[in-house]
Amino acid sequence: MKQILMMSSSRKGSQGFLAHADDQVHAVLRDHAKRVLFVPYAGGITYSFDEYEARVKPMFERLGYALESIHHHKDPRAAVEQAQAVVVGGGNTFVLLDRLYNAGLVGLLRERVNAGMPYVGWSAGANVVCPTIRTTNDMPIVEPPTLKALNLIPFQVNPHFISGKPAGHNGESREERLAEYLAIHPDERVVAIREGTALYVQGDNATVLGEFDALHFKQGGVVDKLATGRTFALASI
Repeated sequence: MKQILMMSSSRKGSQGFLAHADDQVHAVLRDHAKRVLFVPYAGGITYSFDEYEARVKPMFERLGYALESIHHHKDPRAAVEQAQAVVVGGGNTFVLLDRLYNAGLVGLLRERVNAGMPYVGWSAGANVVCPTIRTTNDMPIVEPPTLKALNLIPFQVNPHFISGKPAGHNGESREERLAEYLAIHPDERVVAIREGTALYVQGDNATVLGEFDALHFKQGGVVDKLATGRTFALASI
């Protein structure tokens, strides 16, 4: 059974790195893994993979999980094949997907997660769980071979969701951007998650975790709330 944690962000408000996520991480890992393989591919742009690993590792060790980054392995496919669980960090979603394809990991990750290997991802790491990365907020600073991603759930997710426009901002709001997306792709579905919120996927169902409700965007500007704590069928969105 699939075990996937899709976190909107690595931080909530003014809290520290992943400080809000203890219970969310335990939910997916506690009964399934003692060691996790970290995939830092969304980062390593303005800072190194070593620096990213050093930021993430203490949090997981504090929770009782040993963590090692995939960049220490000569054969990344073998590392994923042997992993008890995979943690995919945030950063730039286009860079992440490009590096996953270059390493030959997209199909392998899909296979292993579908077979039950736990997956934890935040921001870009949540975006790539979707059928495509077309609802990321990131700038396409590289061009992946395709925008098709892991396709582990049947709908799109928009992380870091914030409603409305900041004062003085004259560009589109997130609501307007998602309405444009659905106007072009009327058969697709989008769930937005605010910072601190996560979707916990177990098999064919998902539960909204965190303080805030998730939002299900539909055609014509209709938005339904998915209440925090609610479990719903993936196919129902």
